[in-house]
Amino acid sequence: MRFYTNEEKFENLNYQTSPPVKGDYEGCTFIGCDFSNSDLSEINFIETEFLNCNMSLTKLIQTSFKDVRFINCKLLGLHFEDCNNLTISMSFENCNINLCSFNKLKLKKTPFINSKINEADFSETDLSFSTFRNCNLERTLFSHTNLEGVDFRSSFNYLIDPEQNRIRKAKFSLAGIAGLLGKYDIEIEQ
Repeated sequence: MRFYTNEEKFENLNYQTSPPVKGDYEGCTFIGCDFSNSDLSEINFIETEFLNCNMSLTKLIQTSFKDVRFINCKLLGLHFEDCNNLTISMSFENCNINLCSFNKLKLKKTPFINSKINEADFSETDLSFSTFRNCNLERTLFSHTNLEGVDFRSSFNYLIDPEQNRIRKAKFSLAGIAGLLGKYDIEIEQ
């Protein structure tokens, strides 16, 4: 029988050497937990919140994140593309998302709010109608990515090649136009 827990709160736990029991966590909250270098493979998180957690270098093979919120979390070197991509839906707020790969995922309408997203890989990802509100996207890769309807107006440090990505109806600020023309090595003055 598979482990199941509902609406449980887990606080200040260190999962580095002993990861959570494989099973289903529904409506749960993880607060201040350290998942760094742990293995969350084949665990289902449904309507779960991760608050102030460290998830650096965590294994996510066939992990399910359905309606999951990451708030004030450190997400370093995660391969979200290894997750169960049939049920993936997440939101990120005030997170450090560094060196993470979202390659080929369907992340429509995903909110990224007040986050530092550096050197992440969104190659071939469907981000249509997502929001990047006040995000630092330094050295983040968008290649053959669906960015239709995405809101980048308050984000910065992005480089997006309009010839290599679908950007129809995407929203950019006047200050962010340089991030669309970077490959042309031109000077833009205000």
